[in-house]
Amino acid sequence: MTIKAWLGSLCLVVIGWLGIQATVMRLSDIAPGAIALVPPSGLGSGLPPDITIVGAGPYWISVQSDEPNLAKTLYAQGALLVLPAGLPGCLPLPS
Repeated sequence: MTIKAWLGSLCLVVIGWLGIQATVMRLSDIAPGAIALVPPSGLGSGLPPDITIVGAGPYWISVQSDEPNLAKTLYAQGALLVLPAGLPGCLPLPS
């Protein structure tokens, strides 16, 4: 394979992974938190009181909430892309 083919394949894998993560966040409430990428300015001040900001940077904000529809709330506030945060992964953690 050429370098262009490898780079194209890598881009498709990254886009697919992000798409799966965004779909999981949109369709389920399994994640205890979320990361909103490229949030609009003022997103943190417009959030309901049951959503806690746990981290932030220039192009992301990380929030946590026990309430359902976290992704829907972030999208309604203007977030461009919402990804799940706080999931343990494929294998359960030992007690």
